[in-house]
Amino acid sequence: MSFNINEVIEVMKNISKVIEENKQYLTELDAAIGDGDHGLNMSKGFNAAVDKLNNGEIKDIGGILKTVSMALISNVGGASGPLYGTAFMKAAPLGNGKLDMDINDFSFMLEAAIEGIKTRGKAIQGEKTMLDALEPALKVIKTSIENNLSTTEILDKAQKSAYEGVEFTKTIAATKGRASYLGERSIGHQDPGATSSYLILKTIFEKVKEKAEEK
Repeated sequence: MSFNINEVIEVMKNISKVIEENKQYLTELDAAIGDGDHGLNMSKGFNAAVDKLNNGEIKDIGGILKTVSMALISNVGGASGPLYGTAFMKAAPLGNGKLDMDINDFSFMLEAAIEGIKTRGKAIQGEKTMLDALEPALKVIKTSIENNLSTTEILDKAQKSAYEGVEFTKTIAATKGRASYLGERSIGHQDPGATSSYLILKTIFEKVKEKAEEK
């Protein structure tokens, strides 16, 4: 099962809508351990991305991802803009020339995005960051593809793993970003970056599963 260029754009619009709906929640999570602007900034960034997608001439999936990347870098403040922007920018070359993509393409793109985040943020899984949601999802996707599971089964497992990663952030102290200044006091608080990453993944997965159920 594959997604065409128009469906990928629709997914980006859905992500913007979900982030907008959850911006207050994300901001509250951030207020407990950071600057308190994560939700507002992410909403601003994805809204700008949708505007650019609506008004631009997009030739391929790589163009979609690059457009989103530039909008996030330009409109999301703090550390989030460069990190999320880098994630989409690193994934973009894998979509160059592609008018559709499947679960294997997504796996490669997510892996490239994660490597970009690691390089830019000097972070690894287990430090109370967005990687705590993204890396568990990628591991499940890669293993599930190798085991020839259906797309729906793969995404159900990946979503569950990402959610568990978000929950895990409550149990650890932050060692990156502004939250790191709190040290042990950040324990008990859910990481906003991991949460927004989970919402992005969940939105993608739900759209793909919706299409699979239409078959």
